[in-house]
Amino acid sequence: MQKRTLAREFQVSAIGLGCMGMSEFYGPRDDEVAMQVLHEATDLGVDFFDTADMYGPHHNERLLGDFLKQTSAPVKIATKFGIVRNPGEYKRSVDNSPAYARKACEASLKRLGIDQIDLYYVHRIEQERDIEETMGGLSKLVAEGKIAHVGLCEVSAKTLRRAHKVHPVTAVQTEYSLWSRHVEAEILPACRELGIGFVPYSPLGRGFLTGTFQGEAEFEEGDFRANLPRFQEQALGANRRIADEVARMATEKGCSPAQLSLAWILTKGQDIVPIPGTKRLEYLHDNVGAVEVNLTVDDVAKLEIAVEALPVAGARYTPEGMKGVDA
Repeated sequence: MQKRTLAREFQVSAIGLGCMGMSEFYGPRDDEVAMQVLHEATDLGVDFFDTADMYGPHHNERLLGDFLKQTSAPVKIATKFGIVRNPGEYKRSVDNSPAYARKACEASLKRLGIDQIDLYYVHRIEQERDIEETMGGLSKLVAEGKIAHVGLCEVSAKTLRRAHKVHPVTAVQTEYSLWSRHVEAEILPACRELGIGFVPYSPLGRGFLTGTFQGEAEFEEGDFRANLPRFQEQALGANRRIADEVARMATEKGCSPAQLSLAWILTKGQDIVPIPGTKRLEYLHDNVGAVEVNLTVDDVAKLEIAVEALPVAGARYTPEGMKGVDA
């Protein structure tokens, strides 16, 4: 597995593992299979695991805590705070206060069974609170050794610059894929300007770019994609053309659509580390195989031109899901 450096000597595998789906949002969970995936990931050289306190809620961190007790592999854990929700509810609020950050951090450390969180993200931005206040609180947690690096999720370039002045930001995590390229306008340039790494979540378009949704969309109970605008039937017809084009070009390259989509992201800079999520061994192997796919400059151009000609239908989230997204 290749390595990449996000910022400030924080080096991780070129492809990480998003663990959210092992707990909820993508149908039923199976802890036994999830544990197999986590162990197999380390065998394949993946050492960057992404979670959050709100996944479950709390279940995902406990799952990773159990995994960490079982493995001797050197892994790095990224987790998040800031989204507050009750079990069984998608409804959420956002709290970035230093007091809540401390409470959440200490609870995450306990669930994970570790002394220090490698990368601690502000999961969503509380619009009513100055980011300087939040970063001040996080800097104290760094000084105390509870967290090693600070990250921000779904943050604007303007807010990122303000935050970085208070305490160095190591990574920004935001959705980024062939059908979600909004970060290229301002946030990616800002990260490069400040020397901050970038971690794309949902790099496979929540599975859409893999060609999974060819017929009428059918979702398991508990799969939140059923409520997302891009997965509604009126949008799927238009969006399938994007997945079809990715599949066509993947066939030309002799790889899977998932591998082509991830390989495209990997061409966007050595400071970018995608974290495709999966709870299945076959998908894990497929995703990791993307590091072996070599795209030429012409390949990248052809892929981007083809996809850009097919506008995406539907927003990324519902209004509830956009709470805390710093536009």
